[in-house]
Amino acid sequence: MNQLEQLKQYTTVVADTGDFQSMQAYAPRDATTNPSLILKAVQKAEYLPLLEQVLQQHAGKTMDEIIDHLLIAFGLKILAIVPGRVSTETDARLSFDTEKTVAKGRHLITLYQEAGIPKERVLIKIASTWEGIQAAQILEKEGIRCNMTLLFCLPQAIACAEAGAQLISPFVGRIYDWYKKQTGQEIYGADDPGVLSVKKIYTYYRKFGYATEIMGASFRNTSQILELAGCDLLTISPDLLQKLSDSNANLTQKLNTDAARTSDLEKIVMDEKTFRFHLNEDAMATEKLAEGIRMFCADTLKLEQMIATMR
Repeated sequence: MNQLEQLKQYTTVVADTGDFQSMQAYAPRDATTNPSLILKAVQKAEYLPLLEQVLQQHAGKTMDEIIDHLLIAFGLKILAIVPGRVSTETDARLSFDTEKTVAKGRHLITLYQEAGIPKERVLIKIASTWEGIQAAQILEKEGIRCNMTLLFCLPQAIACAEAGAQLISPFVGRIYDWYKKQTGQEIYGADDPGVLSVKKIYTYYRKFGYATEIMGASFRNTSQILELAGCDLLTISPDLLQKLSDSNANLTQKLNTDAARTSDLEKIVMDEKTFRFHLNEDAMATEKLAEGIRMFCADTLKLEQMIATMR
């Protein structure tokens, strides 16, 4: 078996792309999107007709409504390919507004249901701010499953799990990027700081019995992926999926529940004050969370500008 086939023995593989045409070759179970991936996709000639169709069908509607329908259009195409779930992201500009994030999550699920998609096949992506986590707690109680994104540290992961979030997406590659910039060194393998962060979260969840799924995300190289074999899910870009497919090197399971349960990690009681203090103490997590929100906001604005020129 190639490495991708071996990986699927231990971990659910998810496609990290808005390019649904590239998914079929790798047979992922789920797929994730975000504003940057959608923007990248609609700039390709093969996806422009989908955007044009949305604009034609929803002429006269507000920009927010058109963006929502575009997200759903991509989601429906993806769900026709993958057997599992698609993650659809809320507007990053709502990252510090619990009430509006809840409303957006409900609205996106309603649009999917109107298209005949059961809510169990959709994950609503929300930034892992305190306000976003509170929104997820409300949505989860309504049966709307959430994927907590832009997650960079254990306190965020704990708060998400205690809120009952379905899934978290710790950003391995962006953590790696921060430490590489700080130290000027490239750290590979088991010592990669992004890998170590996910391993710590995995260990904490398993030791204390949290049901929230862990989906490693934002990979820079296959080494990061191989070191997390055994994680619940890994969302991987098409280029790295291809590299895994091209390699027949042996792959071994690195994460397992039995080892995690014997760790010496202590339980942390996570309230808002504790969350904000620990996040503030972690310069990497603080900077990357803020940066990630800004980047997604910027790409949403670019998408809006592109749509405005076509209307």
